[in-house]
Amino acid sequence: MTGRVFQLVVQYDGTDFSGWQAQPGARTVQGELEAILGRLCGVPVRIAGAGRTDAGVHARGQAAGVELPVHWDTARLRRAINQQAPADIWLPAVHEMQAGFHARFSAISRRYSYGVGIRDDCWSPFRRRYLHVWPDQRGSLRDDGIELLNRCAALVTGTHAFRAFAVRGTAPEGDDHRCTVAECRWVAHDDVWTMHIEANRFLHHMVRFLVGTMLDVASGKRPIGDLSDLLNADRNDDVSPPASASGLTLERVTYPAQLYLTA
Repeated sequence: MTGRVFQLVVQYDGTDFSGWQAQPGARTVQGELEAILGRLCGVPVRIAGAGRTDAGVHARGQAAGVELPVHWDTARLRRAINQQAPADIWLPAVHEMQAGFHARFSAISRRYSYGVGIRDDCWSPFRRRYLHVWPDQRGSLRDDGIELLNRCAALVTGTHAFRAFAVRGTAPEGDDHRCTVAECRWVAHDDVWTMHIEANRFLHHMVRFLVGTMLDVASGKRPIGDLSDLLNADRNDDVSPPASASGLTLERVTYPAQLYLTA
């Protein structure tokens, strides 16, 4: 196909999806969008996502790339997709991109947030689908929990091999598992503590493993020195269990400005 290349900015509530990636017999975000585009274009359409969020993970700024016939423009495409999208998917923006754009490989950074609810009210059905509610079976947070979490975040910032914070065998053979974390910090606001993390890449379950380990430090279950040891480990045997998917949101994907043809 010779046509226009678009970036779809996609928001979704991941609770009722089996993740981003299309899978036979499963409801996925990619599958829903490809079905919509197929109806709009009258032929099968494939899209490429910036990353494969897992079941239950949300997005405010997932990015997907697609090439479509030249009669489509950004406004018409966004309107047509939103008219057919289910209630848990919405496109806040569509951008026209240079021909060389690839949603995954052109990205220079990705930003996630992770929300932890620290009071009983966070178990409300209106809140718990977007939070990891604490305390849970692991124990209560210490009085200096937010300070401990930010000490952990400072250790994570920078370039490290995150082998201990990835699902074993999911990275390509020979991958060094090195990621450069440009920012990692925790912010306390009322009854929710939120981690903000941005990096050039993320490994499978990396954020959830990091949060699970940090929360174990903040609850006194393990010393902060364990986090330093894990950043130097070549296996994930000693990492804490991953925090739940419900607290994780893909906030945005960043691309070089020169790839945009429209704002």
